[in-house]
Amino acid sequence: MLSNAKLFSVGNFDFRFQHLLIIGILAISVTTSALIRAQPADFGFALHEFDPYFNYRATQYIVDNGFDAYLEWNDDMSWHPYGRDVSATSQVSLHYITAIFYNIFGGNSPLLDFTILFPLIIGSLSSVVIFALVRVIGGTTAGLLASLMFAISLPILMRGLIGWYKSEPLGLFFGFIAIYLFLSAIKTDKGKISFVKLIFAGIFLSLGFSSWGGIQFFLLPLAIFIIALPFFKKNNKFLFWAIPTFSISLALSTMFGFERPGMNFILGSSKALTEGSVISYGAILIFLPVIFMILILTVQKFSSSRTKIRNSLIVVGVFVVSGISVLISSSQWHGDTLPTFRYLNAVNPFLGGADALTMSVSEHQQTTIEFSFTVFSTFIIFGIIGIWLLFSNRSKISKLAIPNHMKVFALIFGIIAFYAGSAFVRLELYGSIALIILGSIGLAILLRHILDKPNIAIKLIFCLVIIGLFIAPMIFPERNWVTHSSNTPAVFNGASQIPTGNNDWIDAGLWLQNNTPTDSVIFAWWDWGYYIQTLGERTSLADGSTLIQWQIEKIARTLMSPSDDAWVILNTDHLTNVSEHYVVVPEEYKDGVEHLPQEFLETNPQKANYGEIVKETFVDITGLESDYILIYLAAHRYTVVNQVTGNEIYLYDLSAGGDESKKYWFANIAGLNPAAYVASDGITPTQNFDNNTLLGKLIPFTIFAYIDIDTLEYHEKYRPGLTALYLKDIKFTDPDGPFVLEYTSPSFHETGDGSMLAVLIYKINHNFMQ
Repeated sequence: MLSNAKLFSVGNFDFRFQHLLIIGILAISVTTSALIRAQPADFGFALHEFDPYFNYRATQYIVDNGFDAYLEWNDDMSWHPYGRDVSATSQVSLHYITAIFYNIFGGNSPLLDFTILFPLIIGSLSSVVIFALVRVIGGTTAGLLASLMFAISLPILMRGLIGWYKSEPLGLFFGFIAIYLFLSAIKTDKGKISFVKLIFAGIFLSLGFSSWGGIQFFLLPLAIFIIALPFFKKNNKFLFWAIPTFSISLALSTMFGFERPGMNFILGSSKALTEGSVISYGAILIFLPVIFMILILTVQKFSSSRTKIRNSLIVVGVFVVSGISVLISSSQWHGDTLPTFRYLNAVNPFLGGADALTMSVSEHQQTTIEFSFTVFSTFIIFGIIGIWLLFSNRSKISKLAIPNHMKVFALIFGIIAFYAGSAFVRLELYGSIALIILGSIGLAILLRHILDKPNIAIKLIFCLVIIGLFIAPMIFPERNWVTHSSNTPAVFNGASQIPTGNNDWIDAGLWLQNNTPTDSVIFAWWDWGYYIQTLGERTSLADGSTLIQWQIEKIARTLMSPSDDAWVILNTDHLTNVSEHYVVVPEEYKDGVEHLPQEFLETNPQKANYGEIVKETFVDITGLESDYILIYLAAHRYTVVNQVTGNEIYLYDLSAGGDESKKYWFANIAGLNPAAYVASDGITPTQNFDNNTLLGKLIPFTIFAYIDIDTLEYHEKYRPGLTALYLKDIKFTDPDGPFVLEYTSPSFHETGDGSMLAVLIYKINHNFMQ
């Protein structure tokens, strides 16, 4: 009775106590989410991770030059010498919407500060949108519980922290709005109102696509749900026009909205079209379920009530068998009509080990049961309760009266989300969303059932248990959901294993700006490309977009080539054959021509087939024309007293997550045998690495001894279980040599026990004579 009490009226709307309660709980969700997401600011007010630095630079370009200029922008600081067509390869909605909001709300604040706060605000407000979405499925109580769960869910928090100016927060925000509008339209079945909701559902989902490619995942549960609707939704006339309306809106807004995913998402690339592939996976996921649904509805319309289900199932069977047969036997599929490897990996998690570059990224590592239990914790219990109660007779006891088709959507979304989340760590957030939807609905049903009981003790115990399960993962263990969210921004520690950070990357960026020519090209591993472009304002060969994988392979192969050969590669332009200088060159490239043919030179670098032309013929044989080399080292530093002289010396454990720890992946990505370069632990270098690779020579350290961490005994030779300790030893000391160490960041010179997170920059001596 109290919750229904009227407080005041605004026009025809009566504002009641329950509305005040809803606003209060949503305010708690938003503020809790914001407080947890803000924790990385304790280390410094900065962008978090790598991609946000490009997104900030792209947004700055819009603010400075306008939207039209952005659409024509070929970023020549990326992927030298090819450049990057930004609007065709970026999260355009993220850049556009941030620029618009900044122009409205930014005031006199720097754009950098605005982009640091943007993901925190959008991510926190998403707890309100998830309330609306789940409320459509399971009612107001379920929506409020979902909002609270969303605010503290670790996989979601980890991809929406302050400074996380990346694709996920805005993509999820738009994706949730789209699903809410779609389900609301289907559930209410209100003619013109539903029509408008379905139109905007398609528009918002397309905005989600161009904000984050991962939102394409939402097409899978939607496609299956559309197929299932004729079996659970009675108003067939409504479905005949409603679902096509949504699909057409989605297709048109995707095709004619932004270049990414754009028309290719529906039709496939121009190359695919010329080779006979006239439809892409996007079109299949958008239109095929609609055709299938209409076919089932037609069969049901002309079937009796007794044979309707049987005939519909026969259609399903025939359709599935025919579809599988076409997919298996068709020769029309072209690589450009399919998703990229990362999306295929989400469909088939067993593909993970097939691509070394993908598996070298920590967030693309395949998830484990231990990790899943850590990030899901007690939410697994809530999810199980939800599945059990949604599809058992006990749900009938509840007064929530959830329609069957809403239950079906929750189940479909949950199953597919859990499956996709098993592909790699980054997609665990889908599993979290599934648990939030299923768990909140299940708890709402159980709560209503318990509160209907007269026994006050049972009610009290139940509420205390649920509150305890909510709070537990935020307190236990020591590395709990709250402390796990308190991550050091990568610009302070290079995403290494050392939690403390420093300003070495910022100092190195300023050094590049002030001490190198503006047209300098920096050779570095692709991880550091965005820092080089944004902090250093210089051109990189590769960056976090990983657009040209064979360029990354060339960088890896150069790092693993002998230093004299690497000097030739780095001093040679991208059109000249230097195949004999790369380590382990494939036989088919050894007799290559000295220069690329004229027809290749005339090829527009922005054409979609550009990479294929190079990969098929010249990927491994041409130079990388660079001016500087940048490496990043992360190490633990220990003070040791020399027993002979009594002087202090400093020993370093080079295994903390910088370039020194990536030797295995450099070799793997380069197509080499990692065993030739690293020991069985995947970290300790072999003599071959130290003596015969560019990276081995660039690392200014030499192994002093191997130590047994348990006994603190030193050993001269490596054996499994020992850790290598290093002394400083700069190899390139000759100013007339091939490489000269021109810059070492402050951390490199620190003394005493502690850590080293250092940026080293070598100048390539173009005048060196071998």
